[in-house]
Amino acid sequence: MKSLPKKQQVKTAEKTAEMPLGAVNYIMIALGALVIAASYGIMFIEKEVDGFFALFVSPISLVAAYGWIIFAVLYRPKHKTTAD
Repeated sequence: MKSLPKKQQVKTAEKTAEMPLGAVNYIMIALGALVIAASYGIMFIEKEVDGFFALFVSPISLVAAYGWIIFAVLYRPKHKTTAD
């Protein structure tokens, strides 16, 4: 197996890996997790299977929160380009 010339080896070492998610992504994920925890917590506090929150509010908020987390993971902010 041939080794790469030294110039190419230096160039590959200079590249740094970027984080796949940014700070905005983590904040959005945290908000979604907070809504999920609150929904389950309120259902636990209500302690009724046929309660209003357990039947109507919680399913909508849980589906929305899980969808929000999926969106947060896939979200990529637009990079601003500067005109030189």
